[in-house]
Amino acid sequence: MPKMSDTMEEGVIATWLKKEGDEVSSGDILAEVETDKATMELESYQDGVLLHIGVKEKESVPVDGILAVIGEKGEDFQHLLNGDSATVEVAKEAPASSSNGVDKTPVVDVGNINATVIRMPKMSDTMEEGVIASWLKNVGDTVESGDILAEVETDKATMELESYDDGTLLYTAVEAGSGVPVDGIIAIIGESGANYQALLDAEAGGAQLDTPSDNVSAPAPKSDATTATPVSSTPSAVSTPAAHTSNGRIIASPLAKKIASEKGIDLAQVSGTGDGGRIVKRDVESFVPSVQPEASKSNATGSEGEAPVVALPSVVGEERSVEAPLSQMRKAIARTLSASKYSAPHFYVTMEINMDKAIEARKSMNAIAPVKISFNDIVVKAAAAAVRKHPDINVSWGEDKIIKHEHIHIGVAVAIPDGLVVPTVKFVDNKSLSHISAEIKELGRRAKDKKLQPEEFQGSTFTISNLGMFGVEEFTAIIYQPASCIMAVGGIKETVIVENGEMRPGNVMKVTLSCDHRTVDGAVGAAFLKTFKEILEDPIRILV
Repeated sequence: MPKMSDTMEEGVIATWLKKEGDEVSSGDILAEVETDKATMELESYQDGVLLHIGVKEKESVPVDGILAVIGEKGEDFQHLLNGDSATVEVAKEAPASSSNGVDKTPVVDVGNINATVIRMPKMSDTMEEGVIASWLKNVGDTVESGDILAEVETDKATMELESYDDGTLLYTAVEAGSGVPVDGIIAIIGESGANYQALLDAEAGGAQLDTPSDNVSAPAPKSDATTATPVSSTPSAVSTPAAHTSNGRIIASPLAKKIASEKGIDLAQVSGTGDGGRIVKRDVESFVPSVQPEASKSNATGSEGEAPVVALPSVVGEERSVEAPLSQMRKAIARTLSASKYSAPHFYVTMEINMDKAIEARKSMNAIAPVKISFNDIVVKAAAAAVRKHPDINVSWGEDKIIKHEHIHIGVAVAIPDGLVVPTVKFVDNKSLSHISAEIKELGRRAKDKKLQPEEFQGSTFTISNLGMFGVEEFTAIIYQPASCIMAVGGIKETVIVENGEMRPGNVMKVTLSCDHRTVDGAVGAAFLKTFKEILEDPIRILV
């Protein structure tokens, strides 16, 4: 597994496009790999036969972990899997373009036991554990290559754990809703009746099991949604409700989710016919929405001419709280921003900007621009122009040195349902506003679809977080390292402006610059904001 980003610690195999025994040539796509920010193709860099696949689909592999073995047909490769020094060298020689994100432990050599131990792969750069969202197979079920065993939640996405082996699900280490640390045992697949306990005993020195040994043969309990979320008293719109995980998420294939999104179908109303009530493509395509009858209004009031009688309940409410487990993305955000907040001494500089001329300029630009230019696009361009005039802002902390960047790459914070990502617009000062606008829109779309490539979310030297579209007037942001500064942008507010002793209506916007005091001093931050303010109050300066 190559290191595909500066913070990556593991990757997840989304799908294998080749099987063991297939002949491959250099350039063939072996698999698709999910990182915490993007899904990438794993390209073969050798000619030969795919002798061994070390991880199943939807499993993760730590950086430098074994993904697969390619060699000559019939060649003995077992010594590579047994910890020989050659193993590490082979893994490290893999080119950075090959990306893999799933980690499956090879067969443990304990006598003649024909079984495979499945471990939790590292599926993102910040992942420390994965949560089994739902088991789609139970202990004792027969599984075939390609069957979906479970759904796993990481800090960035929820992915399907696909079986790459034929056999029987002999053991599951945790119940649905429980977490497994990276490299921890998830399950064992093998021949029916195989003594898998011997494998667990053999692994005891290096892995901690999450279930006691007296329960290892018991089927994994089905998740009970009522233990995690309140139960709604409103009846479902269909007779057979959609299957949910223990945290309330609907179980559906990615294709079914895509089709439902395109057709505007609520998956909560769709009955699943797949394994464990899973919603698949045919369920969405054949779904016909049911019509909910309107509530009768006859009981809302009394007889004609009579005032309605309101019965006061003896109890008006019930105290109730529900614990929601942290998603892997939320854990990563907590770790990353906590590290930034406590390692970088923050200070803040706020400035109010007159946006009257910027508003007029935007109207003129959009009259001829090929794409609609937003105020955020203008802010990004103006920030790049100000950074160019104040290069001491464009730096990073290097422990024993300060790294000064000559290029200007601006990270733009994008909120997605699972958390926050920061795609990077590169060489901003050299691009037109139309170019910047189109690029930000495309990066935002790809971020929400979790299709960003590593180079699209790395390398920012300055960051902008804009909450103005939510009506926020002013806020402070935590620095997104390795950049030394992040600018929090509020909304444009119509107010009274006092100018030359006279009052008039106008539009103002507040921005707050968060700076790392290890690299940027207060005077430097203030000078930057002064220039930024001058540019926005007279946007023609952007062109100079």
